[in-house]
Amino acid sequence: MSTTICQVMGFLVSSLGIGGSIMATAMDTWSTQDLYDNPVTAVFQYQGLWRSCVRQSSGFTECRPYFTILGLPAMFQAVRALMIVGIVLGLLGLLVCIFALKCIRIGSMEDTAKANMTLTSGIMFIIAGLCAITGVSVFANMLVTNFWMSTTNMYQGMQNVQNRYTFGSALFVGWVAGGLALVGGIMMCLACKGLMPEESRYKAVSYNASGRNISYRTGPYKGGSGYEADPKGRRGPGYEEAPRSEDGRRPYPSKYDYV
Repeated sequence: MSTTICQVMGFLVSSLGIGGSIMATAMDTWSTQDLYDNPVTAVFQYQGLWRSCVRQSSGFTECRPYFTILGLPAMFQAVRALMIVGIVLGLLGLLVCIFALKCIRIGSMEDTAKANMTLTSGIMFIIAGLCAITGVSVFANMLVTNFWMSTTNMYQGMQNVQNRYTFGSALFVGWVAGGLALVGGIMMCLACKGLMPEESRYKAVSYNASGRNISYRTGPYKGGSGYEADPKGRRGPGYEEAPRSEDGRRPYPSKYDYV
């Protein structure tokens, strides 16, 4: 029962994480204009992975997509690639996890196959979560670097050179989503251990003869009719032959004389 609960909870948590990654990738607020020195402005700018937007004080918003790929920074394109790879792996992991749920029976699927599928989906969720966390962290590092460069230029008297940008809400959504996908993948890997069938182990017992080893020699078999001409073959171990006289006869009769 605990294995089923762990597996279902891992599936739900991972689903939230993958959904959050998709949401963060599609959001336009990865970086927002810093209004610390200018709280009252007629134009507010914010940027995402796919387009940049400008919102005026009148409430009108205009967004313009990035029409170039080669003109974008390499780190910016790396963040795009990481988020896309994480989403694709997460969706594949969800598809595999649906068929691996213990509460769902599909044909005559064995528990071993379900355990392997659960482990595979868990690994996919972990990789998807790491991709989301890495992509968001790389973008945040870019923002921090540009922020301090813009601040240095402002203190040097170049105030109108460029605007400063700070963290947007999409970064926090991406961090939380990556963490949920990572936790869900770990739970799926833990549930895989409970799905493995217990193998019956039999201890081998060796039986040895208690007596001494007896060796038998093979030799020619002598068959007989049960009657022996020589009466010596039927004498017991305690039998002693009586002495004979000069003419070959015993002084008293013996039972062998009548054979």
